[in-house]
Amino acid sequence: MGFLDILLGRTKAVAPDLDQLFGLPSAAVTLQAAAGFTPTGTGAVCFASVEGGAFAQAHQEVQELLDADAERTGPPVEVSRDEYGYSWLVSRREPDDLPALVGDLHAVNSALEDSGFGPQLLCSVAGFQDTGQRRLGLVYLYKRGTFYPFAPLAGEAQRRDNALELQVKAALADDLRIEQDLSRWFPIWGAPGL
Repeated sequence: MGFLDILLGRTKAVAPDLDQLFGLPSAAVTLQAAAGFTPTGTGAVCFASVEGGAFAQAHQEVQELLDADAERTGPPVEVSRDEYGYSWLVSRREPDDLPALVGDLHAVNSALEDSGFGPQLLCSVAGFQDTGQRRLGLVYLYKRGTFYPFAPLAGEAQRRDNALELQVKAALADDLRIEQDLSRWFPIWGAPGL
């Protein structure tokens, strides 16, 4: 970063740090104690699809890698596309096996990054809910290396529970690298598992 960048207020982009994902299990303990939210066992990686054989092959290899896990129970890894045209690779584990789910999310991100498709990675999300069936996603922004909470309101047409999101932000400040720029807390309407 040069002198002109400092004067103009430009900052250097943060490099993705996929190891930040491994902070989710300890953050889940804090989240349960502070707000009563527990993991749902569902997580997903969102990426912009690219046409071409190389991307299709990398995508297929990632899916086969996760489906080959002998400890996986329940449905295999799913691929879906949202209304905005983004692809989601969805993994489902037992709700009490958040470390395995985080391993899946890390493996997907790493495999796509290693295949040269890092720029297509957008975010990863792990789902949570409380006893009142309120939903919450902890979203990892790949390009920022930070997390933020996303809490859609049940039964509402694309409305968020902003108070809950700010409560979770405060509760997890010591557990995860939280995105401080609230304008980057993008809504992920229709995300699988939320």
